[in-house]
Amino acid sequence: MAIKTLSALAAAALDKELMSTGAFSIDQLMELAGLSVSQVVYRVHPPNKGGRVLVACGPGNNGGDGLVAARHLRHYGYQPTIYYPKRSKNELYQRLAKQLEDLEVPFVEDFPLAIKSTDHVVDAVFGFSFSGEVREPFPAVIRALEDTKLPVTSVDAPSSWSIETGPPETGLGSKFNPGFLVSLTAPKPLVKHFKGRHFVGGRFVSPAIAKKYDFEVPEYQGIDQFVEVGTGGEKL
Repeated sequence: MAIKTLSALAAAALDKELMSTGAFSIDQLMELAGLSVSQVVYRVHPPNKGGRVLVACGPGNNGGDGLVAARHLRHYGYQPTIYYPKRSKNELYQRLAKQLEDLEVPFVEDFPLAIKSTDHVVDAVFGFSFSGEVREPFPAVIRALEDTKLPVTSVDAPSSWSIETGPPETGLGSKFNPGFLVSLTAPKPLVKHFKGRHFVGGRFVSPAIAKKYDFEVPEYQGIDQFVEVGTGGEKL
């Protein structure tokens, strides 16, 4: 059975509905999304495999999810480091960054250098709203992600990929295929091009909204905020 996916337009509409008739705040959704990402990292790369985690954060909501994930990882016992070159002036993102600073989580300015001294990478640069060209300073990040042999967990989409059509055919990002992907709320069409372990996270969707947008809420187990599923939709 083919996996049911959400287009970029549908994902944006769903988010808007969650924050209107669904009565969620963006803070809540970001917290739950980041929590699910942190739990996936703990599952695929427990601290005894190496506790240094480099989190690359973009300027939008995907980056906010990464900041939240980093905070949880710090509390799990990891040593996260943050690459966040285009800090948002939005109060929410400023608070998320301050929370990390209070935990003495370092922020770095040179991603290609930082990736040489980490054990795992979280790619939270671009999410479902990404389109067009990768702008500075992120091309160096994508090149480093293409070249690294380290495990990489991407948040909602491998950065530089088209939400609809997957990796670029040539050029920057065409060789990037991370080991792990956390699809938030529901998978996006790009998942058919993904070759690693696939998870769905974001345990907050009501049955009515899932029915309206024609996707299935996976069967979460216990207190888990994620479910591992195949790229064909089967639960693993």
